[in-house]
Parts: sequence; structure tokens; C-alpha cells
Amino acid sequence: MNASERLPDAGHADISIVASTPDVARQVAEILRRCFTSTEQRSFPVDSHGGTRLQLTVDTTRTAEPARTWLESSAEKDRPQANG
Repeated sequence: MNASERLPDAGHADISIVASTPDVARQVAEILRRCFTSTEQRSFPVDSHGGTRLQLTVDTTRTAEPARTWLESSAEKDRPQANG
């Protein structure tokens, strides 16, 4: 890592999506936003054929409302059950 690169804050992940079209990149970003709160996405062209790079930062410490139930129930399955 060079001096100009900075790690995201604790609990956050910087995500870069590279896709053949902007629509595909947006679809993937939408799925991520359903699971985690995120910053506004930024997109950039990557080639003259319509390829797109979409970047966003997600906060892994705060789930988005629609995914909260799924994430919590998934985590509960992994927890040991108390006998009794």
C-alpha cells in the first residue's frame, strides 16, 4: 500500500464493481445496499465499449432494514443452542 491509499474506517469496506454495463454494476450495488448501509455510489467508464467501474463504501456494522431479519436469523443458526 502506498502513502496515497487509505484504509476504510473500522467496520467499513470499500467495494469496486467492474461490469460490462452500468446496469449490471448497479444491480450488484443494489444487492449490497439491501444488506448494508452504504455511501452514494460513484461510477466511472473503464473502456470505450460501455464497461463501468462502480465504487461504494459499505458499513458492515449496520445492516440495512430489509436484510436485517435475514442476517440476524442466519447468525442465530450459527450460534450454539442452550439446552433447557
